[in-house]
Amino acid sequence: MKVRVTRREAGVVDVPIHTEFIKLQDFLKFANAVPSGGMAKTMIQAGDVAVNGEVCTMRGKKLHPGDQVACLGGKWRVTADGA
Repeated sequence: MKVRVTRREAGVVDVPIHTEFIKLQDFLKFANAVPSGGMAKTMIQAGDVAVNGEVCTMRGKKLHPGDQVACLGGKWRVTADGA
């Protein structure tokens, strides 16, 4: 699967998804923010991940286009494929 990643805002990486939503843990892996699902799980449970500026400890939180995720000093924005 090819992933097209583009930068729009300084420091924010757009990550297009092909579905209506993606779960937070899956998004971190899909965006290459973390190397493994285990690391994503640990970071989320520890409160090291923010969604739209608020700490999120729910691995299964549904992210939709427009949502922003921050962790490990990086920022990613969920976008719809083709946006």
